Amino acid sequence: MPFNQLINYLGDPVLLFGFISFLLLLSSLPFSFWSISQKESSTIVKVFVAIANLFLASQLILRWWQSGHFPISNLYESLCFLTWALTLAQLIIQRSWNSSIIPAFLIPVSLLTISFASFGLPDQLRISSPLVPALRSSWLVMHVTVIMCSYAALIIGSLLSLAVLFVDKNQDLQIRSSSIGVGGFRAYSSDTLDDNKSNLIVINPLTLSRPEILDSLSYRTITVGFLLLTIGLISGAVWANEAWGSWWSWDPKETWALICWLVYAAYLHVRLVRNWQGRRSASFAVAGLFVILICYIGVNLLGIGLHSYGWFF
Repeated sequence: MPFNQLINYLGDPVLLFGFISFLLLLSSLPFSFWSISQKESSTIVKVFVAIANLFLASQLILRWWQSGHFPISNLYESLCFLTWALTLAQLIIQRSWNSSIIPAFLIPVSLLTISFASFGLPDQLRISSPLVPALRSSWLVMHVTVIMCSYAALIIGSLLSLAVLFVDKNQDLQIRSSSIGVGGFRAYSSDTLDDNKSNLIVINPLTLSRPEILDSLSYRTITVGFLLLTIGLISGAVWANEAWGSWWSWDPKETWALICWLVYAAYLHVRLVRNWQGRRSASFAVAGLFVILICYIGVNLLGIGLHSYGWFF
């Protein structure tokens, strides 16, 4: 890192908090890979990610206080918010299943987003700027936070689907649970209820394999992300009508957000109606990850349309 850039970080608490979050996630990465080899979760990883999440939250609050508006006015703030949402979602998912697989697949993406924000962007994109008149609305907080949280949930869900493709890939994957992760089977007992030797029917829980648990977590996370994306698109349409007098203008960002919605709607359709599960549906979800990449990064960086932050043009 150049010395001048280091001085800038030390002089600006917002940049400094982002840099500290990067260091914490970077430090947790080798421990997350090591825990996979040990086949047990690492407390150090969870502590590092939790502290990084707190620094990111403090960074966003501080930028909000400095700028006087919700910190989403440029790509730097957007990436920091996305990293905060990704790390928060990771911590929530790990409460459901405390496995070393989760951080090993999720931390690299959080590290990539905060690295891009801290080191990959020009200085002018990291400086807070006044909001344009169209963004000076109470819809800003509602619409943008919901959309960014939906991106985080969809990215996390797609990464969990990617894990389904790689974890125990040499073994056959047989989904024994429903789409919402509820599984069980009936076993007939030799015990009797009466002298007529009537069999007891006992409901025993299933012990699901790692790919099965990942498949269930992926489905539930994508469902949450899809619902948030739906709310975000509706609120965005209302805001657009208020700001520009048009509900939908086929702006590149709007178009790709709609494509993203359609891809994950198709994923849920084949999951619920066609009964696709396991590696078959996982491949579908991973494809959605590339659509989010184009929708969030590609359109923004090309500087096309009303929603772009701009860089190359």
